[in-house]
Amino acid sequence: MIFGFAVTVAGAATLVALWSFVQSARNRLPDNPLLIALAVVELLLVVQLVIGIVLLAGGDRPGSLATYLAYLIGSLVVLPVGAAWALAERSRSSTAVLGIACLAIPVMVLRLNEVWSGATA
Repeated sequence: MIFGFAVTVAGAATLVALWSFVQSARNRLPDNPLLIALAVVELLLVVQLVIGIVLLAGGDRPGSLATYLAYLIGSLVVLPVGAAWALAERSRSSTAVLGIACLAIPVMVLRLNEVWSGATA
């Protein structure tokens, strides 16, 4: 994995999470700018997927290939599921759901980098 890009993805997701929580505290529904920010984070996750596949195709191997692939693909699913939930029930709490989904991304990216570097714990 490219550590600097992983930090960018985690940072962007954290900022969108903070934005979501502020919107929730202000009793705001998920709006288009917030959904666009989620789409940008999702795009970064797709780029991360491509980077991961290119590195694997180039012969590099993580500590555990199955765990690595699970985190790589799983990180792509979190935001669409959170967004679908939030859009199905537009309320103040749905904006908080988006924030929680965004907070899951830095955790998954951190774990992805740990697995890539060979950590198994």
